[in-house]
Amino acid sequence: MEMGHFGFSWVGFIFLVMLMVPNLFWAKKKPAGYSSADENRVLRILERVGEVLVTFCLLTFTDLNLHGWSVDIWWLMAAFVLMILYEIWWIRYFRSPGRLEDFYGSLLGIPVPGATLPVIAAFFLGLYSHLLWLQGAALILGIGHIGIHLQHRRQLAQKEEGHAQQR
Repeated sequence: MEMGHFGFSWVGFIFLVMLMVPNLFWAKKKPAGYSSADENRVLRILERVGEVLVTFCLLTFTDLNLHGWSVDIWWLMAAFVLMILYEIWWIRYFRSPGRLEDFYGSLLGIPVPGATLPVIAAFFLGLYSHLLWLQGAALILGIGHIGIHLQHRRQLAQKEEGHAQQR
């Protein structure tokens, strides 16, 4: 693993655009009943710290840019396949009625894909670039972001169970 080489990363920039654009639309089409009020505080802190660290790593290390053919290119390709799946998940959500069930539902058997796919993709970019910083940042983000999404999904399932028992 290397410490990394500072400079602008086009690959990281493209990755961030793929992350941010759907989230900007989501801000206007949040699921009915969505609330972040009951989120675990530790998970929220880990999520925010992870977001900052991942963003910093994606933009400031040239190690993420294309650097010829090697076996590591497969990690880059896998990361972009996951991000394409992430975009497909967003398209599916935006075409749905916009319920919590639509937001936290799985995609191709992947649980909470809105959190899982970009976190794993970021980790794969860390493997591609040999950046331990990005791998660590992705792990921190994953604990927080995936943890929060699983918490929301669990709360949704409990709410649905309660409704089913009332019938």
